[in-house]
Amino acid sequence: MKRILYAIVMLGVLFATSCKKDEIGNTATVDMAGEWYVKVDILDTDGNIQVNDAFGGSFLISTFNTAENVPGKMFVYDNDNFWNFQVELVADPASKTFKTDGFKDNLAYDGCQVNVKDGKIVYGGTETPSGVKADYIELTVEFSDDPYFGVCMYRLYGFRYTGLASDD
Repeated sequence: MKRILYAIVMLGVLFATSCKKDEIGNTATVDMAGEWYVKVDILDTDGNIQVNDAFGGSFLISTFNTAENVPGKMFVYDNDNFWNFQVELVADPASKTFKTDGFKDNLAYDGCQVNVKDGKIVYGGTETPSGVKADYIELTVEFSDDPYFGVCMYRLYGFRYTGLASDD
């Protein structure tokens, strides 16, 4: 009888210690990561708008951490919706800003370099089509294989994906 009681107690201790859950942390760029509905303005090289909402609507881009998972780096990817670009960025999570520090290789396809500048995220900085406050993103992009390279740039701007059907 003592052996059975001892076995039950040992099994109880074993189960109690084996049920601890590992705490899962966030990525280093969690506050800057997400999906974003953006529109595109075409700018001249001085930053003046030449064409407002050039594509007549919005599309999704993504921002996410690198495999290194460090606060100073992240990616932006247009999900093959605009130029098919993915580039590693220099990020500053404290100021919610990002850029490329000059032209960097486009990881989506060879033969193109991408320059991202003036990237920023503003918490609660805009209103979605449904009237909900959402985070705002803005970045200016140049592409080395753009036939208008040196003549224009593209400003992408919009809001963080909310999951609301009226914002899609």
